[in-house]
Amino acid sequence: MRMTLAGGLWPWRAEKRYVHVALAMDLSVIVPVHNEEESLPPLLEELRSALDGAELEYELIFVDDGSKDRSFQILKDQAQEDPRVVALQLRRNFGQTAALQCGLDESRGDVVVLMDADLQNDPADIPAMLAKLAEGYDVVAGWRADRKDKFFSRRLPSMVANWVIGRTTGVRLHDYGCTLKALNGTLARELKLYGEMHRFIPALADQIGARIMEMKVNHRARQFGVSNYGIGRTLRVILDLATVRFMQQYLVRPMQVFGLMGLGALSGGVLLCGYLAFAKVFYHQALSERPLLLLGVLLVVVGVQLLSLGLVADMVARTYFESQNRVPYYIRSRVRAVAGSDTSDTEIHVHN
Repeated sequence: MRMTLAGGLWPWRAEKRYVHVALAMDLSVIVPVHNEEESLPPLLEELRSALDGAELEYELIFVDDGSKDRSFQILKDQAQEDPRVVALQLRRNFGQTAALQCGLDESRGDVVVLMDADLQNDPADIPAMLAKLAEGYDVVAGWRADRKDKFFSRRLPSMVANWVIGRTTGVRLHDYGCTLKALNGTLARELKLYGEMHRFIPALADQIGARIMEMKVNHRARQFGVSNYGIGRTLRVILDLATVRFMQQYLVRPMQVFGLMGLGALSGGVLLCGYLAFAKVFYHQALSERPLLLLGVLLVVVGVQLLSLGLVADMVARTYFESQNRVPYYIRSRVRAVAGSDTSDTEIHVHN
């Protein structure tokens, strides 16, 4: 940790007469890598070219996600020559989301940039994204407006997915699939990514009150290797989307979703069973072959199960927050008077 006095390089740091508790780095660039040995040398050159002139204290964090080629050896050699390069190697292929989470856990930057290693993202876009972030945004998401991919196999499914994700989460973006993003570092490290949730980073950030904007970025055709993405990921994305939606709306009140469904099912079952009991007692109707009887009993059982599930989910949510001393809110900034000083003159200002 370092103490940075008034002014400084970044506008989101403390203004005059404020002291900001900052991390030990201006910028962390996180790049997940999987079998990209041909792309890495030119990518490193482009990153240095884009960042060296910006007077930034930065680190380049490469996470090798179980590559079978020479990717990690290249990164290891670069890390030994350049202290700004950090090479991490996972024990096996855990997926892009896990690799990004690993990079976030290792990062030290006031700002975090995420990008792919396949040269389709352009490092020259990073300074412009940092400038947008400096305007007061917490997340600047890349938008591949002129995407260089096949239409039917990549772009069309992506368009449909972007529309569905935007409608479901309420965060309307043109391009959820673009890895290139710039984020406030503290906020980025608040995110917990698993499954295929790296594509939902804007929605997850919105959940904790982030200011989000989308910026057009350059997109280039793949030069080396083959894409690791296929249509088979669609189902996993849909399942993760359901998880994100639940976390957005009901993480701290799961009983409201399970309880309402349970009450609905239980009420329907009780009404059906009551009607059938009335028909049996007063009209002597046979019930053994009536499917409504099975439906009524099923609704009662399902209703009780959903109510029980809601109670269990509430207990799990309580355990989640209390066992980790977590709170169901996020503070954007905190201003406190410095002890023993003129409170009208000197303050500490910490951005979260």
